[in-house]
Amino acid sequence: MDEIAQIGFQIIALAKDKPEGINNDDLAESLQSVPPEQRVQALNKLLQEAVLEILKKGNTLIYRLKDPGKKSSAPKDIDNEERVIYNIVEEGGNKGIWIRDIRVKSNLVMTQLNKVLKQLENKKLIKAVKSVNASKKKVYMLYNLEPDRSITGGAWYQDQDFEAEFVDVLNQQCLRFLRQKREVAKGSGEGPLAVQKLSECSVADVHRFISDLGISKISLDEDDLETILKTVVYDGKAERVAQISGGFLYRAIETPIAAPGLVQMPCGICPVVKNCADCGEITPQLCTYISEWLD
Repeated sequence: MDEIAQIGFQIIALAKDKPEGINNDDLAESLQSVPPEQRVQALNKLLQEAVLEILKKGNTLIYRLKDPGKKSSAPKDIDNEERVIYNIVEEGGNKGIWIRDIRVKSNLVMTQLNKVLKQLENKKLIKAVKSVNASKKKVYMLYNLEPDRSITGGAWYQDQDFEAEFVDVLNQQCLRFLRQKREVAKGSGEGPLAVQKLSECSVADVHRFISDLGISKISLDEDDLETILKTVVYDGKAERVAQISGGFLYRAIETPIAAPGLVQMPCGICPVVKNCADCGEITPQLCTYISEWLD
């Protein structure tokens, strides 16, 4: 066993005694007979082999034994600051991590942090992705990861813009399929309960129908179509039927009778209508809800 490896085992033993981590002062005190150059060589070797992980607490570097079940994919040829930032970004997964959170965890000043992030981006180790939840902010994630739907918005967003027309078309086509299914069931000559059962369809059925239409340029999965079906349910044009297996079936329902005019106007559902008068603080002239409704 060479001398550097022996020093490495001494560092590992010291790190085991201090699970919270050791710093350079701890190493210098415990390894007084070891020349600083050899100590640094052994330390760098342990970091490259992912035996230790490096963190930053204030302005102090902390070395800690790495969890065996947690393996970092950080390249071996990056420096310690880049490794710290890389590991923090890696923890964010495909949902990414805000630059503010990176700064808090790394304790780097903003100018230095921006420099390290830029270096990692140039090396194509990490990337910045705009989030639909906050278009002016960016999250960082590993370069080879596909961003989560909560970041990109999934199929309903294109270049951070919500595709309202695309969603409306899908909504209409899903409703058309449900109504066709209901009409076929009515024409079967069966009883009311059987007709109701025959008019039910699964998300897979709707997905197959939309795929056959070819109206989407992007690939939609069943979760995407279930989101659209829920909008049809919220519009009051369909209902969702729970299954014993835990899934749901959908069927079109008859459009309910339109609400009378009194209920449609704000006065019909106003909680303070009894206090409304032609003078005082609550009057039709001062009511913002009536103004919005008339507009």
